[in-house]
Amino acid sequence: MKNHPTRLRIVSLILCICMIAAGLAACGEKKPTAPELKGAKLSHEPEFGGVYIELSIEEFNKLGFNYGDSVDISFSNGVTLEGLPYYNGYYTLNGQPLLVAYPGYPYIKACINSGADLWTVSGLSDTDTADIKLNTAGAFLDIQQARDIHYQDDRSKFPTDAVFANFRNIKAGNIKEGRIYRSASPCDNQHQRAPYVDELIAIAGVRYIVDLADTNEKMLGYIEADGFSSDYWLSLFKDNKVYPAAMNMNFGSEEFRAKAAGALAAMVQNRGPYLVHCTEGKDRTGFVCMLIEALCGASYQEIVDDYMITYDNYYQINPTDDSARYNTIVEYVLDPMIQDMAGPDCRDIKTEDLSVYAEAFLLSGGMSLEQIQSLKHILTAE
Repeated sequence: MKNHPTRLRIVSLILCICMIAAGLAACGEKKPTAPELKGAKLSHEPEFGGVYIELSIEEFNKLGFNYGDSVDISFSNGVTLEGLPYYNGYYTLNGQPLLVAYPGYPYIKACINSGADLWTVSGLSDTDTADIKLNTAGAFLDIQQARDIHYQDDRSKFPTDAVFANFRNIKAGNIKEGRIYRSASPCDNQHQRAPYVDELIAIAGVRYIVDLADTNEKMLGYIEADGFSSDYWLSLFKDNKVYPAAMNMNFGSEEFRAKAAGALAAMVQNRGPYLVHCTEGKDRTGFVCMLIEALCGASYQEIVDDYMITYDNYYQINPTDDSARYNTIVEYVLDPMIQDMAGPDCRDIKTEDLSVYAEAFLLSGGMSLEQIQSLKHILTAE
């Protein structure tokens, strides 16, 4: 049977129309655009050192950014940062930059984790702005998922007041029972722990407090806040027995070293028992307690054991129930702290005598050898 020429022309015409329609439909499809933020206002976050980019975490995420992405930030003064991880916590190594959406912050923040103040080193001012665009979606998602941990502020979720308050006696090395304690804040009640800490330090008979987080002005603000009920802490505050160290988290800086030395020198001038705390009793408290423990002869493992109690208290992360996260935190959080304290001359923080490096740290911060010896005697003598 022969093909009819008219029928062939009709079929060909229909195919051409279909192909043209498909092409037009494809052209009409909009490819998803990469999320981008332009011209955002900036402000300085001086407590920890960083740059607030004035958009709330929720608003920023609605643009299409996700935790674990990498981003590029361009400041209007010409400074650019490329490939920064975007996390909801401080998950980079110390000294590395990131964009962080930390719970409770009013805005997203660009900063250097436990390092220099990004606002200062970038030469920014209040008139500058920032553009942010996606670099690579999910570039750091594995780290985000491994370190994304949060605790609750509900006392009923914790087995004891002490666990909820992250309160404990420091006993590593040669430190004697009942000499020094650590905890969350007994005055800043943003995490609902202050009244519990206050009761525990009263029972322990704490006579002097080193507050690593606050200035006197901030403490007065806590006192004036609705619901303030830390009466024992208040009695010490009124008696000038609370030292406002107001430290940032740049553990390797001269400022941090000087403030740590100043705080421990103040302890020598006052009777114990002592309390060391910041807001959560985790990072700044973790560093200063590690320093004290090392000075008093604690081994690397003793320091790890005490430091990681905080992660068990808050997040139930321990070697038995969550060994992967436990080891990650030791490697990426605590070990860099110890190395910052010991300095580059310490080749192996796990085997060397850390007391030598702790003493050198405090001497370089301005504490005298006599003060250091007095502190060791106060904490370790029978």
